[in-house]
Amino acid sequence: MGTHKFDFARGEVRSFLVSNVLYWLENFHVDGIRMDGVSSMLYLNFGIDDPGQKKFNKYGTEEDLDASAFIRQVNCAVEAHYPDVMMMAEESTAWPLVTYPPQDGGLGFHYKWDMGWMNDTLHYMQTDFPWRPGNHGLLTFSIMYAFTENFICPLSHDEVVHGKCSLIGRMPGDWWRQFAGLRTLAFYQMTHPGAKLNFMGNEIGQFIEWRYYESIQWFLTEEYETHRHHQAFIKALNHLYTAEPALYERGYTDDGFTWIDADNSKQSIVSFVRQGEDVDDDLVILINFDPASYESFRVGVPREGDWEVIFDSDRPEFGGSGYAGEEPYACSSEPYPWNGRWTPLRLRCPVWQAWCLSAAVPAATNRPWSRSPRLRPKSVCLR
Repeated sequence: MGTHKFDFARGEVRSFLVSNVLYWLENFHVDGIRMDGVSSMLYLNFGIDDPGQKKFNKYGTEEDLDASAFIRQVNCAVEAHYPDVMMMAEESTAWPLVTYPPQDGGLGFHYKWDMGWMNDTLHYMQTDFPWRPGNHGLLTFSIMYAFTENFICPLSHDEVVHGKCSLIGRMPGDWWRQFAGLRTLAFYQMTHPGAKLNFMGNEIGQFIEWRYYESIQWFLTEEYETHRHHQAFIKALNHLYTAEPALYERGYTDDGFTWIDADNSKQSIVSFVRQGEDVDDDLVILINFDPASYESFRVGVPREGDWEVIFDSDRPEFGGSGYAGEEPYACSSEPYPWNGRWTPLRLRCPVWQAWCLSAAVPAATNRPWSRSPRLRPKSVCLR
């Protein structure tokens, strides 16, 4: 909302800002608006370290009541006039109920950027391979709070400017390893609970940072096979997301995600189940973040039977090695306890590889009904 803090207690200021938002929606037909720096708006003493300069509201706390009232006002105005527009908060603190309805005491946003997931995941991805086991918790901690809000997992422009390096520039290793690492990052983002956001250029693996004064290097896919392969991978990954309900139907509730093994730090491998409304849509996700391959790797699955590999990031057309073979191919479960389950699979697991598996045989029974994702009612908040 700008680099200076507005006086949200003044009606004319609030009217000016709300009118600006509605103007952009009416004249430029944008699909969504991200409100930047929400944390600095919500707290009276944001960034103030000197106790003598701190201010407090009428309740003796540091929350900016006028700013939170303005946020609810603008979100309700957008809801009333443009109910299909998404409102997103770039908010990095533990302020509660950011994506809950104003009627329930929330701020009324549709989504909140998961700054913790972004920072932790990128920190892990740029860690050199021998030290990744010690940082394994950076991959898994986000699930501890992933369902408290409607989160977006962002890989945005903020992360590819001002000397931070491009996404692929953060990946350790040689050129092949960098592209392989970038594929595991994109796959982890797409299979993680929550919505997804990518900045333009992420899909081609551009090596330079984003520069506002020049175009993205779109020519890379025409001149270099590696970039063309990565673009094909992102295209296939997007199609996987839209084709598999388990990746989005329960993306904001904890009944859509179950860990298989969150603690395999020694091998730098994570595995989990994404669950949809129909048990037959369940997917097993396996991601290897390490430059070690395994001829035989066990992973527990939700039920016995055959499981088909429906997506493999290591395919040659994506720039991978093709080590595990061509999919779809089936793997049969074994009667052997593993990962707290009675029916593991035994797979060939290449380096920096991500797999998505689907059950080949329908389940005998479906899971019971569970709650739907949290949605904001289409109503204007009370004044």
